[in-house]
Amino acid sequence: MNRLHDPNQYSFASDNYSGVHPQIMAALNTANDGHQPAYGADVYTAALQQKIKQLLGADAQAYPVFNGTGANIIALQSMLPRWGAVICAQSAHINCDEGNAPEYLGGMKLLAIASEDGKLTPELVAKEAWGFGFEHRAQPAVVYISQTTELGTCYTPDEIRALADYCHQRQMKLYLDGARLANALVSQNVDLHTMVASTGVDMLNLGGTKNGLMQAECIISLHSEAQEAMPYLRKINAQLGSKMRYVSAQFLAWFEHDLWLNLARHSNAMASKLASSLAEFPCINLTQKTQANAVFATLPPDISARLHEQFHFYDWNEQTHEVRWMTSFDTTEEQIDAFVAAIRQATAT
Repeated sequence: MNRLHDPNQYSFASDNYSGVHPQIMAALNTANDGHQPAYGADVYTAALQQKIKQLLGADAQAYPVFNGTGANIIALQSMLPRWGAVICAQSAHINCDEGNAPEYLGGMKLLAIASEDGKLTPELVAKEAWGFGFEHRAQPAVVYISQTTELGTCYTPDEIRALADYCHQRQMKLYLDGARLANALVSQNVDLHTMVASTGVDMLNLGGTKNGLMQAECIISLHSEAQEAMPYLRKINAQLGSKMRYVSAQFLAWFEHDLWLNLARHSNAMASKLASSLAEFPCINLTQKTQANAVFATLPPDISARLHEQFHFYDWNEQTHEVRWMTSFDTTEEQIDAFVAAIRQATAT
């Protein structure tokens, strides 16, 4: 097949724009020879199950799926009664970036709370955690958080533990959307068990697509009582892969020699380099802490327009002229330097 794109073109729009890491492509090729049983009965998925138990405990169970929206819907459905509601930040991915999929496909109600940094606290959750036993109100049953948040900020283990304790004291559950969990782990300098299992998270999605994998996500249930429904929910939500070995093999290669953490560490470092380079521009102001691989800033519209002529990135809030710049596992220092040089040229015009 002829190449249809320019491999030298790069973007700061999203880490979804990046390709697949070469070691992951090699793993796909390794898993490709011969036949293996379908629908997760293959040796690669069995090996992934053992790896997840090693990382998160004997009760942990992995459910590989294709994408984050599907993962969120399945996981939340498994934790909710039919009359249940999910408490989340207004900026949460399930509230802002998944269309009406959670409501339409998942059949759940979202109770969204304003948060300046994208993070929830027990005090914020309390604004919607009420009406228990009142039949005229959807019953708060799950609190949804993400690592990193949609605003690029990270929860500490202590903050997650406080939320889990608050939830469990009220018979609610805590779900962690880990689309960029690897970035949060290296940012906080903690391991997966400390961030998730030790804090009381009930279920998570371990995201790989934004960090070097090819359409590979993995729902992980931490408690056996929540696992009965998972195989059926994955099937009816069209997320059960017949050739699951290709998804599982990616995760196995990703975990090997801490590749997943090293890729996230690099993308975080590139975002930090970009954020520090912005100090020379008085007209650019950071709007969030750069804790992982996202830089949020405001800049004059004319400068933003000039930059858009060369680079693709998202206008996050048009009213405040806020933009988002994302770095990826394959972002280079030279690309950051070129982008900063373009900013310098745009501000000098």
